Amino acid sequence: MFSYSEQRGADSLFTRPAGDIIVTGSNKGIGYAIVKGLCQKFEGDVILTARNADRGKAALKSLNELGFQPKFHVLDVDNLESIRTFKTFINETYKGIDVLVNNAAIAFKAAATEPFAQQARETIRTNYFGLLNVCKELLPLLRPHARVVNLSSLCGHLSQIPSKKLRDTFSSSDLTETKLTELINSFVKAAEDGNHTELGWPNSAYVVSKVGVSALTRIQQREFDKDSRKDIIVNSVHPGYVDTDMTSHKGPLTIEEGAVAPLYCALLPENTDKPKGDYVWLDKRIIDWVHGPMP
Repeated sequence: MFSYSEQRGADSLFTRPAGDIIVTGSNKGIGYAIVKGLCQKFEGDVILTARNADRGKAALKSLNELGFQPKFHVLDVDNLESIRTFKTFINETYKGIDVLVNNAAIAFKAAATEPFAQQARETIRTNYFGLLNVCKELLPLLRPHARVVNLSSLCGHLSQIPSKKLRDTFSSSDLTETKLTELINSFVKAAEDGNHTELGWPNSAYVVSKVGVSALTRIQQREFDKDSRKDIIVNSVHPGYVDTDMTSHKGPLTIEEGAVAPLYCALLPENTDKPKGDYVWLDKRIIDWVHGPMP
């Protein structure tokens, strides 16, 4: 168990005798800034993860030079064995998780020459199934009052899906993880068949992957609301258009600015009513994921 200080909101600091914070894909970009921010605000172990050990250790060294002391562990969200090895480490070392930030993701460039079917398979594999598999393995380790943050995007708003029928399916209160996965797989098949736009899908695998993440967040919160562990909250977050490798450094925001909303959601005080299973904008506003409008 851990306890929060009396300070509230994004600058909250909480302590606990055991436990940890995990940030996936955090050797650079927004993930790196989230780790740095959590080291500033959190008393306990913050675990930086990366699929490449050398890059992860380089990020760790950089943070050490800034006076921060995160831990590091290899985690490849595309590799189930890697995820399960990481789960064993967390379980044996900490016996539980206080905060999980699912940040790892990929995006093909606009000028990418790979066939769209390949882009769909690879993007969905990492951004949706990678996150889903991490959650399947690690969510059982969450402690009461734990916080989960799923990094979504502007592209993850439901309005990015052209078909009303598909939007209605994504937003249904009856949607389950199994049905959502079937829906996501149907996009990949349509991409392979070359008729995805005819069926009402966008011409962007990244959009579908992030809409999937946002929809999964709503499903996860419904499950947490029935969980015997008290006060577990998950939110999806649009961090803004940030200057990172993923955006080809075209975003106007710094990585620290992109970390503001994820940090806010990661450090929500105990027994928070909102945001809870919501879609959170870069300035911490809750945006209606189904109807909008987007700012």
